[in-house]
Amino acid sequence: MDLLYRILIYIHVLSVIVSIGPFFILLPIAKKLRIAKESEMSAYLDTFRSVVRLAKHSGHVLVVTGILLVILGPWTWSKPWLVMTLIILICSLFFLARAFSPKLRKFHEEGQNRDELAARLKRSIWIYIALLMVMLWFMVVKPALW
Repeated sequence: MDLLYRILIYIHVLSVIVSIGPFFILLPIAKKLRIAKESEMSAYLDTFRSVVRLAKHSGHVLVVTGILLVILGPWTWSKPWLVMTLIILICSLFFLARAFSPKLRKFHEEGQNRDELAARLKRSIWIYIALLMVMLWFMVVKPALW
C-alpha cells in the first residue's frame, strides 16, 4: 500500500506540472496573435487549443489521484486546505470552460479586434495560472484556516 501511495503522489505531482507548465508557453503565443498573418493564425490557435485540452486531461488525472490520495492517506475531507482546494478547483473548472474556447473562436470572426482578443487571452492565462498556483499552495502548505 505504501508503494501505491508513493506512485499516486508522483502521478499527482506530475499532473500538476502538466496542468500548469504549458500555460506559460501560451503567453508569447498570445502576444503573437496580435500581429499574426492569416496563414500563421491557425497554427497559433491550434497550439492554444492543444494546451487547453492537455490541461483538461491532466486535470482529470489530478482530480482522480487527489481523491485516491485522500481516501488512502491520513487526511479527511473536512481539512481546511482540502476544502479550499476543492472550492478553487470548482471555480477553475468554470473559468477554464469560459476563458479560452469562446475567445479563440472569435479570432475567426470578421471585424474582431485582435489586440483586444489577445489581451483578454493573456489576462485569462494569468488568472488561470494564479488559480492553479493558489491550489498548489494549499496542497503544499496545508494551512489550518479554521
